[in-house]
Amino acid sequence: MNVSPWKEEALRLRMAALGIKREHIEQQFTRSSGHGGQHVNKTSTCVYLKHLPTGLDVKCSDSRSQHLNRFLALRRLVEKLEERLRGRESERTQRIEKIRRQKRKRSKRAKEKMLESKHRHSDKKATRASGFLAD
Repeated sequence: MNVSPWKEEALRLRMAALGIKREHIEQQFTRSSGHGGQHVNKTSTCVYLKHLPTGLDVKCSDSRSQHLNRFLALRRLVEKLEERLRGRESERTQRIEKIRRQKRKRSKRAKEKMLESKHRHSDKKATRASGFLAD
């Protein structure tokens, strides 16, 4: 399973924007564990990446393909570095904050307002139905 060229290009551009260079990343390959049978036991498909300037490291053995694992590990490393560099501005942090806001309990006033709107809408539909039957 290969990674599409445009995904690799997008990752490369993201790395360039953050100032991450390939020379600063140390790669190691080890044998994976888990599902995959003989293929996993005989080949080194697990990818370990370490960003030398920051000391952040990532390990990936999601796929049986070393190439795909390398791409996934690099993407995770970039996400970690982006989160560290940008803090609250990073995509991951923003996504988590959005979900947190969505799950937050509504205030009493907001709940009343929403229910009032629903009642108005149901009344409107009820009058439509009764008007249709009267004709």
